[in-house]
Amino acid sequence: MKKFRFPVAVMLTLLLVSACDVLNQVQQMANLTKCEFRLKTVDQLRLAGVNIQQIRQLSDLSLMDAAKITTAAMSGGSLPLNFTLNVEAKNPNPAVAGLNRLDWTLLIDDIEMVSGVNENRVQIPANGGTSILPLTISIDLKQALKGKSGDAIANFGLNLAGAGNQPTRITLKARPYISVGSQTIAYPGYLTIRNEFTSN
Repeated sequence: MKKFRFPVAVMLTLLLVSACDVLNQVQQMANLTKCEFRLKTVDQLRLAGVNIQQIRQLSDLSLMDAAKITTAAMSGGSLPLNFTLNVEAKNPNPAVAGLNRLDWTLLIDDIEMVSGVNENRVQIPANGGTSILPLTISIDLKQALKGKSGDAIANFGLNLAGAGNQPTRITLKARPYISVGSQTIAYPGYLTIRNEFTSN
């Protein structure tokens, strides 16, 4: 029986390709540390299932929608606040930057509300290019704001989207990761992301 011999040239080629991939990912991480981030918009705001995207106070709602939110706030159940938070990344580097994972903690009015992980890979184009990373947020306001009155909790969930749907009351603490070979490497420290571009 003949032994199968894997050609040396093929092995070297595979090793070189693997090494190039690792170097490319290392460079993307280096580029990522120079990127800027901001909270661009908050969309699809719903409180107790009611669309509150442009709502500033309970009196702006129909009687039926206001009653639905008030009842949920006063009852023994949950008061779900759901929305999509669009995080924008800008890359000033001459080469692509990328991330494979984002650990995040969301704050509203400096009150920690919820934490999560996004594992969607994002590449940020070079030379001032931008990419959007949408985060799906779900918060039980009654759980997050224990001790507050029902009215206070209901009103807390309103007016989250300012002019142009900018999330003026929201802050995101985030830590990006990138895969380098078989390892996952964390960004050096946490980013504090608001509605103006900032970097580490």
